[in-house]
Amino acid sequence: MAVIRSPLLTADDLCVADVRCDDPPAGWTPLRAADVFGLVLVRDGVVRAWVDGVEQTMDPASVYVERLGSEQQFAHPRGADRYTELVPSEPLLASLLGGDPAVPEGLVFTTPAMALRHRLLCAAAGRGPGDAFGAAESAVALTAAALAQLDARRVASGAPATAAARRRLADGAREALAADPRLGLLALAAELGCSPHHLSRVFRAVTGATLSRYRNRLRAARALECLAAGERDLGGLAAALGFADQAHMTHVVRAESGLPPGRLRTLLAPAAAPPRGA
Repeated sequence: MAVIRSPLLTADDLCVADVRCDDPPAGWTPLRAADVFGLVLVRDGVVRAWVDGVEQTMDPASVYVERLGSEQQFAHPRGADRYTELVPSEPLLASLLGGDPAVPEGLVFTTPAMALRHRLLCAAAGRGPGDAFGAAESAVALTAAALAQLDARRVASGAPATAAARRRLADGAREALAADPRLGLLALAAELGCSPHHLSRVFRAVTGATLSRYRNRLRAARALECLAAGERDLGGLAAALGFADQAHMTHVVRAESGLPPGRLRTLLAPAAAPPRGA
């Protein structure tokens, strides 16, 4: 069986991969113990799993929850299949489950919102490293939604209780991103002492924008300020603001301002100083 695993997002606390199983053999794979916690979301095909003596069916309307240490086997009754694999670190998993990384038992089925979040994740990841923040935001939200089906109380336990607390959290995120727009989602949540899931949800509820979109607005505003101050090196500016490359900065700045950085550099260039004695 040819298994092709293509990384979509690789970070210290979260890995996401696109996996294709081509030409799978008949019957069950050898028994093995799961060495990570992960979520498997089938996009095409059907997979059967034999987990700790219980058979499960995985299809595009369900989520397979791979629990660390479970004895498992797999079969591919309909031939080739394709799925998305999400593997959060234990600290990230604990932050999503009220501080305890132990995953509750149960089955998870997709909702329309989860299906859309899954596709948004694949789309963001497909745009390359330039949208890693957006991909991480979608991956964390998707993981939290799956875990909420197993234990909604634990997933909700870290949410700020009052409107004032939610506002303070959103303001803290805005301040941190304004100071360093290169911060990633997981680093930002760690700095603020909350789970990335709750940070993302609270921020959108307070500001009306996703963290990824707000961060791009800040970076575009910083780019405009630098161009107005006479910055000429667009590649260096892109690196300083945490863009993947100059092309990524051009895309974001054009989306936010309507014009590319090269044109803005000309329009915003400071006036030349008058000659001495003039």
